[in-house]
Amino acid sequence: MRLVKLIANLGYGSRKEIQTAIRNGWVTDKDGNRLKADSKSAHEDILFDDEPLDPAHGVVILLNKPVGYTCSTKDQGRLVYDLLPDRFRMRKPVLSSIGRLDKETSGALLFTDDGTFLHKVISPKSNVPKIYDITLDRPLKGDEATIFASGDMMLENEDKPLKPAELEVFDETHARLTLHEGRYHQVRRMFAATGNHVAELSRSRIGSLGLESVAEGEWKILSDAEKAKIFE
Repeated sequence: MRLVKLIANLGYGSRKEIQTAIRNGWVTDKDGNRLKADSKSAHEDILFDDEPLDPAHGVVILLNKPVGYTCSTKDQGRLVYDLLPDRFRMRKPVLSSIGRLDKETSGALLFTDDGTFLHKVISPKSNVPKIYDITLDRPLKGDEATIFASGDMMLENEDKPLKPAELEVFDETHARLTLHEGRYHQVRRMFAATGNHVAELSRSRIGSLGLESVAEGEWKILSDAEKAKIFE
């Protein structure tokens, strides 16, 4: 792939803008040598404005989403894409979120431009657990863990029971729930069905991948080893 097209597809600008950047000497190799439009260099050796290029197709990004941001590119108000560099919106193929978190839910949110990887994460066959930390408005009754683990729980307006989920209780209003599927507002609806209301909700882990190295509102590009943790 020609250098101009490669950098444009990563979202750094239009092809015309990238041609201008090359003429201005903003595209170099790791030794500081200015590259030309027809230069051939390994992806990992190319710098744009003295910074390494983002990974090519197959990138996976972990965002620690704050409350108040919507998982959309078009809605009004604050969007999760506002927390990422502008170039990520312009990537080709497009960068999509893997599943969603509602506006009032914080925590781990993944993005990728790899459709195969996206479907692998969300596929029921992969059985990737999603772990949520929960603060409730009212004290737990004590039978929630049994109900959630039964495999018989039905949500309103649905005709298929939920997969068994594991509830770890910390105290009467704080708990951790592990899901093995992803239905619309599932955590909130599960507790609503038991007569409670979720006051605060955060997804702390996807598979074995946590947020230990990513502060709220921050993001990181995952290494191959980190991507593998999703399926552990």
